[in-house]
Amino acid sequence: MVSWNEKIKRLLKSELVKRGVSNTDLVLLLNEIGVNETKASIDSKISRGSFSACFFIQCLSVIGCSKIEIEEYETTILVAAEPNVEYNKTSNNGK
Repeated sequence: MVSWNEKIKRLLKSELVKRGVSNTDLVLLLNEIGVNETKASIDSKISRGSFSACFFIQCLSVIGCSKIEIEEYETTILVAAEPNVEYNKTSNNGK
């Protein structure tokens, strides 16, 4: 199971990517509404996935996100395998 911090980190990063907003852009947008953050502090918060609900809503608000969809993320690794089919083997015997 994915941790809650991992889920919230993915959710915020996903919304930033959808809108083409970098962490540097996010700093500027947050500063415009009086939230004083640095790029380093934002990088750290998002990397850890541990930030307040207030910070999360501030971020969503400044990037223009008014609605979010919470998705379940699979933690299993999908592996492609050969089909269970016998192959026809032909012998050329030098011919």
